[in-house]
Amino acid sequence: MEEFINVGKRIPKMDAEEKVTGKAIYIHDLKIPGMLHGKILYSPHPHAKIKSIDTSQAEKLPGVKAVLTGYNIPPIKFGVYKDNVPLKANKVCSLRDEVAAVAATDPEIAEEALDLIKVDYEILPGIFDPEEAMKEGALLIHEEHVGGKEKKPTNVLNLPWRLIAGDVEEARKNSAFVAEDRFKVTWVTHCCMGTSGCVAMFDLKNNLTVYSITQIPSLEQRDFTDALAAMGLKGKKARVIKTMIGGGFGSKLDTYAFEYIAILLAYKTRKPVKIIFSREEEFFATSPRQPAIIDIAQGCTKDGRLTFRDIRMILDNGAYTSWGATTPSVMMMPISSLYKVPNVRYIAKCVYTNNTYSQAMRGYGNPQATFAIDSQLDILAEMAGIDPLDFRMRNANTPGEVTPQNFKINTCGLRECIDAVAQKLDWRQVRGRKDGRGVGMASLIHVGGGARVYKSDGCGTIIKMDDFGTVNVFTGATDMGQGSETVIAQIVAEELGVRVEDVVVTHTDTDICPWDVGAHASRTTFVAGNSAKGAAKKVKDQLLEVAAKSLGESIENLDIRDRTIYSKKDPEKKSPLGKVLRAAHYTAGGSMVMAEYFYDPNNENLDREFKGNLSVTYAYGTHGVEVEVDKETGQVKILRYVAAHDVGRAINPMLLEGQVYGGATQGIGYALTERLILQNGKVMNPNFLDYKMLTAKDVPNFETIVVETNDQFGPFGAKGIGEPGLVPTAPAIANAIYDAVGVRIKDLPITPEKVLAALKDKEKK
Repeated sequence: MEEFINVGKRIPKMDAEEKVTGKAIYIHDLKIPGMLHGKILYSPHPHAKIKSIDTSQAEKLPGVKAVLTGYNIPPIKFGVYKDNVPLKANKVCSLRDEVAAVAATDPEIAEEALDLIKVDYEILPGIFDPEEAMKEGALLIHEEHVGGKEKKPTNVLNLPWRLIAGDVEEARKNSAFVAEDRFKVTWVTHCCMGTSGCVAMFDLKNNLTVYSITQIPSLEQRDFTDALAAMGLKGKKARVIKTMIGGGFGSKLDTYAFEYIAILLAYKTRKPVKIIFSREEEFFATSPRQPAIIDIAQGCTKDGRLTFRDIRMILDNGAYTSWGATTPSVMMMPISSLYKVPNVRYIAKCVYTNNTYSQAMRGYGNPQATFAIDSQLDILAEMAGIDPLDFRMRNANTPGEVTPQNFKINTCGLRECIDAVAQKLDWRQVRGRKDGRGVGMASLIHVGGGARVYKSDGCGTIIKMDDFGTVNVFTGATDMGQGSETVIAQIVAEELGVRVEDVVVTHTDTDICPWDVGAHASRTTFVAGNSAKGAAKKVKDQLLEVAAKSLGESIENLDIRDRTIYSKKDPEKKSPLGKVLRAAHYTAGGSMVMAEYFYDPNNENLDREFKGNLSVTYAYGTHGVEVEVDKETGQVKILRYVAAHDVGRAINPMLLEGQVYGGATQGIGYALTERLILQNGKVMNPNFLDYKMLTAKDVPNFETIVVETNDQFGPFGAKGIGEPGLVPTAPAIANAIYDAVGVRIKDLPITPEKVLAALKDKEKK
């Protein structure tokens, strides 16, 4: 008998038919009777005082139902530092600052009304370089912000990103080889196919409903409840209903100003208000991945054993503090725990500027840090005269180790991943030719078993079954296109002994679904999967208890497979699942087959020294790439791309491969083409014509290698996979370019112009 019926099968996404036939309802499709349309007026200056706002002409325009400014709204504050407000008064600090908002009967009237709002500004100097913003006497973005022991006004945030393990200085002295470099990574944005938007509405009792595309419905519900209290509506309820999400990648971990603006307009007009971003707004008014300046030093012994890693970073926080300011907490993970390195020092500073503010993006700081670490690993290996493949194998993490950050490595297939990539690329045969073709690799560590960012990392599941065997699963997890709905259905079906088509998953409504901390940190398969499995186990126990009576068999001798309850000792003793379900209701003293389960993984919040077992288990992987570099143009062509991932167990290999393909494609864009160009705070390429995201014709053929380590803590052995596919791509490509033509590019993206300039510099030397 096959071990699994549903787990390990290549089952298409449950919402695939809806999406390809156009039946899926996205936020853009949503229409509610009486709905108004909201539009936002943004600052034309990156830094200025607001001297006055005149909205009188806009208010007179036929069709306009409300005009709001920062001077006539309640004191709602949001962001990590609570340093942001929905509409600005007195001062603007970036070109995305919201100054006024209009609700009208159609979008065109609302746009026309924005043109009628007159704002008088006193322009202030702007500061756009984080290193300049850190200097003594630098212009202050937020005059009230103070930091340091002396509590002086400063642009440097107070978040103390500092991790020390071992003695770095002593290790440096004792190292045979030391590499020191500066790497830079730039702004990039999420490029979701669907632009941002929401619909807000109040009922007659002033309870709020928001139709949203959030990744954090339970947390957003809390944010909106706090906003209601600030509006004088304490005790009123907030409900979040998700429509289909047209892409997330971390962009929807925030609660944005436009959502609060929609709520305020809806309350003012007593009508539903819809705000939908244009593509240009999506580029400049949502938050990109954070750029970083990375000074890194690593050392090793004569035989290539890593001795220390020393990293200092300066991060452009932008004008306000969102999740981008917390990415150093994840950057610490590869810095402390990618490969075996006994001595680690990491210090990061996030700095206010008049640029757009940064947000979470797939990998959450890991791609930035790993680019520097694994690029420099090749530099260090060359100094030591060791093949980068052997260097990595020599320092690879192994099961059972405890890293300098006190991560407890449970299962680890990193060596297997490195070896598999090397074999597929014919590494020993093709590396080192310097003939315009070259190979490179890079590895990753990422959380694979949740990540305790909050005090809870939990997820709830409720399951009920009807009389005919339909399994209704209500989960707190968010499906944003990654296929978690399907994976949860497979886990539940496997545990209950039914088929995936018997399972209906609901995850869209905070009034119906249990609490969850959100879709982030590649946690959904592990955390929501364990939650769903736990609830299914409870339901199964109920079913077996009912069946035991009718079959005259003890519970421990019964099991469920393919919709049938049967005796493991006497297979002739069996009953269709539907019959048992009906018996649960139609017998005296009957019961309802229903259960709930809340799973909160046994991981740890980092302590004051930023140490602790952040995740129950960790995901590993290695990417390898062969490139061809045109020495005349600097153009880089990817010939082969191999991605090996330790996934624990593949619940759905097809969806897993999709995650790797998507992640690697984003990683190639990060490495070679993508850059959000900011000039004095202004986004200069706010469209898909000028922002060079990869298209279908640019994507190489990927070869995915699944390494199954069958983690004991994961649901049926699974680990998370959502973010890892992106993390090692850029350093793998940079290393391959160096192998091909002997030039090392240390700032992203690696454009043909940079390659060509480096080749010319090499010729001069």
